[in-house]
Amino acid sequence: MSVGRFAALFRRVKTLPITSHLKNTPCRVPSGSSSSSSLRPPSHFVASVESFQKGFRNRFASFYGFKTIPKSLYGKSSRNMSTTIPLANSSNAELANAGLKLLVNKGPHAQKAVGIWLFGCAAWVFSLVVLGGVTRLTRSGLSMTDWKFTGSLPPLSEDQWLLEFEKYQKSPEYKRVNKGMSLEDFKFIYWMEYAHRMWGRGLGVVFSLPFMYFLAKGYITRQLGIRLSTLFALGGAQGLIGWWMVKSGLEEPSTEYVQPRVSPYRLATHLTSAFVIYCGILWTALCVVMPDPPSETLERLRGAGRVRKLALPVSVLVGITAISGAFVAGNDAGHAYNTFPKMGDTWIPEDIFSMDPLIRNFFENTALVQLNHRILATTTLASIGGLWYATRKIDMHPAVQALIGNTLGMAALQVTLGISTLLSYVPVSLASAHQAGALTLMTLMIILTHTLRRPSPAVLRSLASIPGKMKS
Repeated sequence: MSVGRFAALFRRVKTLPITSHLKNTPCRVPSGSSSSSSLRPPSHFVASVESFQKGFRNRFASFYGFKTIPKSLYGKSSRNMSTTIPLANSSNAELANAGLKLLVNKGPHAQKAVGIWLFGCAAWVFSLVVLGGVTRLTRSGLSMTDWKFTGSLPPLSEDQWLLEFEKYQKSPEYKRVNKGMSLEDFKFIYWMEYAHRMWGRGLGVVFSLPFMYFLAKGYITRQLGIRLSTLFALGGAQGLIGWWMVKSGLEEPSTEYVQPRVSPYRLATHLTSAFVIYCGILWTALCVVMPDPPSETLERLRGAGRVRKLALPVSVLVGITAISGAFVAGNDAGHAYNTFPKMGDTWIPEDIFSMDPLIRNFFENTALVQLNHRILATTTLASIGGLWYATRKIDMHPAVQALIGNTLGMAALQVTLGISTLLSYVPVSLASAHQAGALTLMTLMIILTHTLRRPSPAVLRSLASIPGKMKS
C-alpha cells in the first residue's frame, strides 16, 4: 500500500519541481502503523534531490550568467530545464551522459576561468587584426627586412638604428616610394611593424601558459584540448604566413611602373587565417560558457531552427565579403574610383576584364576587385535586412531577436564606414574602423549562429516533457 501511494506521488510531479512535491506532501500514517511508516520520503532523499537541483541551477547559471553573455539568453530556460533533467549526481561525467556538451571539468569555477581566458584571447586577436591594418595603412609592414620566429630586441643604440635603416634603404620600397626618408620617419614605421610582430608573439604566450596551467589542473577535457591545440598550431603558422607575405613585398616589382607591395594573395591568406583563428577561439569560448542554447519552449526551438536555415548562408556571405576586402587592401583598390555609387562616371568600368587569363581580374584588377567588394557589401546588407524582416513574426527567444537587430545595425554602420573611407581617399582612422567593423559584424554573426544551434538531447527531452500550457 505504501509503495503504491509513493509511486502515485511521483507520477504527479510533471509540472512542479520534485522537491516542491516532496515538501508539500502531507505525512499520512495509516491506521495501525507507527509513525515510522510515513509515506513522506526519507529526509536524506529529499536533501539529496534538493542538493542536485541547487547544484544544477548553479551550473546553468554559470553557463548563461557569464558577464559577456546577455542575461536574456538564460532568463527562463535554465529554470525550466532544471526541472526535467534526469536525476543524477551533478558530476561532469553524468551530466555529459545526460546529453550536455561540457568542455571543462571540475565545475563552474573552472568553467568561468577557462571562459575568461578564451574571451581574452579572442579580444587579443581582434586587437592584433586592427593593429595589422594600421601597420599596412601606414606602409610600415616592409620596414623590417628580416625575421626571427622568436623575435628579437629592437635597436637600442644609434648605431643599431643606422644598421636597420641601411637594410631598409636596400629594399625596393625605399628606392621607389620612400627615397630620402629621414631616420626619425623610419623609426616610426619600424616601431609599428615591431609592435605588430611582438603583439602576435605575446598572444602565443597569453594562450600557451594558461593552456598548460589548465591542463595541469585537469580543467581541459580531451575534446577541448584537441580544439585548443589546433588553434595554437594555426597561431604558430600565422607567424610564418606573415613573413611569407612580407617577403613578397621585398622583391623587385616586375616593372618600374609598379610600386612595391605585398602579394594580394598572400595578404588575403594572412588576413583570412587571422579571421579563422579569431572565429575559432570565440566559438570555443561560447561553447565553454554556454554549452546549450537558450530554449524555453518547443515552439521557440522550432523558430530557432527556421532562423538558423536563414542565418547560416548570411554568415557565409559575411565571411566572403570580409575576404574580398583583403584583396581590396592588397591591390590598394581603395585609392581608385573614389566615388559612390558610381565608379567614376560609369556604373561599371570598361577595363574590368583587361587581364589574361580571365580569372586574374577577380583578384588583381583594381576596378573589378573594388566592384566585387561593393556588390558583396550591398548584398550582405540586403541579406541581413532580409533576415531581420523574415524573422519578425517567428516565435523565438528575445536574445535571438536582439542579436538580429544588432547585426542589422552593425551591417548598416559597416557599409557607411566603407563608403566614407572610399570618399575620403582611405584615411587611416576610417580604414581602421572599417576593418574593425568587419570583425565586429563577424562576431555578431558567430554569436547568432551559436545561439541558434540545436540543443542537446537532454534539453530536447526536458522540453518535450513540459505540459502544453507552458509552451503557449
